[in-house]
Amino acid sequence: MTSRVVENAATVAAVALEAPPTFETISSEESFAALEGWDTLVRAMPRPSPFLLHGWVTEWWRHYGDACSLAVQAAFRDGRLVAALPLISYRRHGLEVATFLGGRHSALADLLLDEGEDPAVAASLVDRAASSGQDYLDVFGLPEGCRLAEASERRRLHLFERIEAPVLDLTRGWSETYRAKTNSKGRNHHRHRRRQLEKLGKVEVSVARTLPELEPALEHGFRLHALRWRGRADGSGFVTPTGIRFNRAALRALAAVDVARIVTLTVDGRPLAFAWYIALEQRMYLYRTAFDPAFARYSPGLVNTLNLLELAAAEGLTRVEFLGGAERYKVQFADHFEPLHMGLGLPGSAAGRAVVAARAGSLRLRDLAKQSKAARQVYDRTAPARRRFKRAPDVLRPSGVAERGR
Repeated sequence: MTSRVVENAATVAAVALEAPPTFETISSEESFAALEGWDTLVRAMPRPSPFLLHGWVTEWWRHYGDACSLAVQAAFRDGRLVAALPLISYRRHGLEVATFLGGRHSALADLLLDEGEDPAVAASLVDRAASSGQDYLDVFGLPEGCRLAEASERRRLHLFERIEAPVLDLTRGWSETYRAKTNSKGRNHHRHRRRQLEKLGKVEVSVARTLPELEPALEHGFRLHALRWRGRADGSGFVTPTGIRFNRAALRALAAVDVARIVTLTVDGRPLAFAWYIALEQRMYLYRTAFDPAFARYSPGLVNTLNLLELAAAEGLTRVEFLGGAERYKVQFADHFEPLHMGLGLPGSAAGRAVVAARAGSLRLRDLAKQSKAARQVYDRTAPARRRFKRAPDVLRPSGVAERGR
């Protein structure tokens, strides 16, 4: 056996000698707020999700949780949190559906497990969730090789790839990475865009990291986002009244643990582009970007993307999680894709089993439709019925977050 395997086996053996785990369902905001050690588990994830950090999901719950119930499954050893399955539940077509705490915001969400902890503890959390009264589980944002699927056994949890999620390796530093990802024509184009901006006025790039810096930078970000999406469909919910309140509160929570960064490009003091990313465990997670469309011909968004990648590398971040789809600027700099998945399964009732079977079949048909003309025709004919059935509370829809007043 390798030294790593021996070390893990020894750790599991040591855990086995400790007191047996105790389990609890966290169903109130007060109980969840009092949990200690949550972020330690998040940071220990193979692919850490900043959208599971305690402050982030607490604010999400406060702003979007009105139509849901907390259903977090937690495991403790000697009072110490060692594992958690971060779930909420909501009613859908008369059934109780479980999904991740954080809804569609929770990219890379997964079951949390202390390093070296017995995998049986994770399986116990899944069993508790499946027998807690839920009819089925419908989650979004799972990474490949997720712990939830392993603990659930794949026959009980169907996974469907949904988002490409480009990734960039920054271990070589920005200068070498930039040269490897661009040719001379591309670099000349970037220099040309910078010169064009400089002709408009004094160009400055700032990175906000402390709360007094972050809060005004976020307000500029709201304005730029609203300008960028004016007159266009925007499913992000970023600049809805609730979205603004949530993002202000979430920013304060992230600033408290020093992981929030906002990079702003200004010309003569006027913000033309912004990018909000989260720095966690030497990784950069791109959350929101926008630019002023009145200056689109100067590519301020692209220029600012180059700025933020350079700043991230200078900070010592070694991996960029672009998240989202395969937009051109992401693909240009990505090394590869590490897709995010939808998870469907863990039925707790006969009705839940029927729904999971029907929806899983529909999703497989959709995937086949990409390769088969006949399957595409069948899929298109059933679209109206599927849309009626899949309609969920606004707060949980894939297209974005709708208004929920608090």
